[in-house]
Amino acid sequence: MSFPLPRLFLRRRHVLLWAMALVLAAAAAPWAERGAAATDRCHASGGVASFTASLPHVDASLEAGEPVTIVAFGSSSTEGVGATRPENNYPSRLAVELRQRLGAEVRVLNRGVGGDAMGAMLSRIERDAIEVHPDLVVWQVGTNDVLHDDDAAADAAILREGVQRLKAAGIDVILMDVQYAPEVLAHESYHDMLHAIAAVGIAEGVPVFRRFQVMQSWDETGVMPVRAALADDRLHMNDRSYGCLARLLADGIATAAR
Repeated sequence: MSFPLPRLFLRRRHVLLWAMALVLAAAAAPWAERGAAATDRCHASGGVASFTASLPHVDASLEAGEPVTIVAFGSSSTEGVGATRPENNYPSRLAVELRQRLGAEVRVLNRGVGGDAMGAMLSRIERDAIEVHPDLVVWQVGTNDVLHDDDAAADAAILREGVQRLKAAGIDVILMDVQYAPEVLAHESYHDMLHAIAAVGIAEGVPVFRRFQVMQSWDETGVMPVRAALADDRLHMNDRSYGCLARLLADGIATAAR
């Protein structure tokens, strides 16, 4: 013979179960983050690889069914120092990743010159970027300036001028900040440089791909310890990290262009 349970007991039991579910969900969240990191060899925690962007010129080419042209503009880590072969540098991998995501023809022109700081890049921005008439320029910048202990405020003025020239030419712009490596961390000026690049992005309304935080996340979560992300020179990226960089950047571009 069974007896009906009092309503008050049922309500309390319901509340107890609901509270337990919340506790279990909260406890599972860090494990879910670790699980994502374990299954994704390029995972960057905390959303540091994402950026809010509008890429109207890329979008216009896609809508018209035309090829998308991107200039990868920068220094040695754009050129591909540290990669075992040219096809493993980040611009080459970015082209492959974007063709898969966009279902369109994508050209990524590598205009990286090893050793260039911001002033040198600005002096060739017309020839290597603007005259090509690309839809997008990904400007990787700042690392050599940090290694030279250059003044971040002066560099920010140079960077802003370059961004303004690109925008005036009808080109979308994404800035990519400095790399995370022991040789860079040895220079305290990296803090100022990261702030300067972020400030230019905000002032000019262009997105910043936060490479420093992405690589730091890889290192701190164990997805890709810094020693595994760098080439033998312990400064430049390697095949694995270039590939992941291209993959995460492609995700951001594909999202912003649709």
